[in-house]
Amino acid sequence: MTKVLIVHNHYQHAGGEDAVVEAEASLLRQNGHTVIEYRRSNHELPGMSRAAAVADTLWARRSVAEIGSLISREKPDVMHVHNTFPLISPAVYWAAHRTGVAVVQTVHNYRLICPQAMLLRDGQICEDCVGKLPWRGAWRGCYRDSRPQSTVLAAMLTLHRGIGSFRRRVDRYIALTASGRDKLVAGGLPSERIRIKPNFVNAPVALMEQPRRQHALFVGRLSPEKGLATLRDTLILCPEIDIHIAGEGPAAETLLGLPNAVRLGWQDGEAVRKQMQEAFVLVLPSICLELFGLVMIEAFANGLPVIASRRGAPADIIVDGQTGLLFDPGNAEDLAAKLRWAASHPKAMAEMGRKARAAYDAHYSPETNYRMLMSIYDEAISTRRESMR
Repeated sequence: MTKVLIVHNHYQHAGGEDAVVEAEASLLRQNGHTVIEYRRSNHELPGMSRAAAVADTLWARRSVAEIGSLISREKPDVMHVHNTFPLISPAVYWAAHRTGVAVVQTVHNYRLICPQAMLLRDGQICEDCVGKLPWRGAWRGCYRDSRPQSTVLAAMLTLHRGIGSFRRRVDRYIALTASGRDKLVAGGLPSERIRIKPNFVNAPVALMEQPRRQHALFVGRLSPEKGLATLRDTLILCPEIDIHIAGEGPAAETLLGLPNAVRLGWQDGEAVRKQMQEAFVLVLPSICLELFGLVMIEAFANGLPVIASRRGAPADIIVDGQTGLLFDPGNAEDLAAKLRWAASHPKAMAEMGRKARAAYDAHYSPETNYRMLMSIYDEAISTRRESMR
């Protein structure tokens, strides 16, 4: 059985990416694989000097040494990397490469081609750094509105592009959708090393027939890139439609004063599933280029169709008119029209829900995902072995 080393830098606030790492590690163990994990956390940052944090972002000596020792001791077949920013750094590819261990990198955001990681600036899609030296992102302070922090990120990208970390030290990249793959190729990653594998979620074995669903649902971080302003304007246009809001975040005040926005706050997984089984549609009004959006396939798994922006992952995953509806990004009038149609066509939405569940079963189940993941591991291991001959 393939022995896997999982490498991940946890975020201070756990989100979808952290959940995916946990789910994949569990999936591998359930299928009999030995899984070793190397993890660091951004909770370490408050105890570090600024100079140490910068040094780790560029070339994390501690992580390289620790992973080198771990590889020497455990002898994994493949190192599967998720997030390296900021305490692990792309330098760890070299630690695996020099020992002959295959490297797989899942690309959860656009950090490898954009310092800000979302290809978003001032509420608009921005690709000024894609395929170019990222000096514009540094000058504009795209990361956290900080020129110093953005400069460090731009320097990290420039360094590792220059020494070949991304092009020659990663055997396979995992892109989550076709559109995500295309952006990575445009950003300079080698197309022949990129494979598409979506995320997955566990789901009820079978769905019970529900009584007529009454409300719409939003699940996610309440932040500007998630389209909260568009959602607010849509709810003003549709006062007759209630939407339950599951989540917290810095843009929560955007929805204040709207009687049809029912604030639920943060909800655990079981509570979200219950909400999904009671709603008639999930609304995803993101203005950024979502690379995947785990909540979308959670909805599919629960037989819930999705109305989403015609941009990024939703445009890849949703079959318009079959498993959900797509609207023009940022266009509240278009979203309102789609939401009203959904509310007034319960039978059509129920059929979309059944097709959404069928799409989940075909493409986003753990069983399907495991087969895809093992195929990618096998390719990476074969590529590494051939390069060492």
